Amino acid sequence: MNLIDFGMNLQEAGDAPLWDHTGGSSPTGINESGRGEVRVESGISYETISGLMDRRHKVGFARGIYGGYQAIMWDEENQVYRGASESRKDGQAAGY
Repeated sequence: MNLIDFGMNLQEAGDAPLWDHTGGSSPTGINESGRGEVRVESGISYETISGLMDRRHKVGFARGIYGGYQAIMWDEENQVYRGASESRKDGQAAGY
């Protein structure tokens, strides 16, 4: 989504602030109590957080719960591979 919708490059996309939803209503058809919580990383703007709260979302903060990101992408226009490894975790993107 960050690559296509927001025009970020591969590194920017991996380093962008993350969010998730936990608990509450689920698309599985199982009736869950409560509406859950949207957890956001630092870097999500207050404007966005305020907008979520205005829409009655419960907003919390989390760090370190998200998966890691390493990526290699073929750049057709420049005929090269691009690599990225997010700053939250140890890792590298490697190719040959």
